[in-house]
Amino acid sequence: QVQLVESGGGLVQAGGSLRLSCAASGSIFSINDMGWYRQAPGKQRELVAGITRRGSTNYADSVKGRFTISRDSTKNTVYLQMDSLKPEDTAVYYCNADGVTHLYSRTVKNYWGQGTQVTVSS
Repeated sequence: QVQLVESGGGLVQAGGSLRLSCAASGSIFSINDMGWYRQAPGKQRELVAGITRRGSTNYADSVKGRFTISRDSTKNTVYLQMDSLKPEDTAVYYCNADGVTHLYSRTVKNYWGQGTQVTVSS
């Protein structure tokens, strides 16, 4: 069983910063891509940022220059540093781990975290 546990969400004023963390635990052999998605009320879930096992990153246009994704593969952990936050960044943020190879069975699956709320006040 693999679990993704997110932390770091909260309430912040516009212009402020937050850092999200997501740790994957369980019988993990390797993880390919990790990323952060968000879903605002009444909207579809969207990709915010992603990072490959080799460290290549991609960002949604709306967060480029403000958010930074990073990864510690030794800890199976991904981070999202969010600076210059705007009210439109308010959403539930979800961690995703894609291409998770299980240590023993070597099956490959995709996993989601439970989500963490980020609220940016104006």
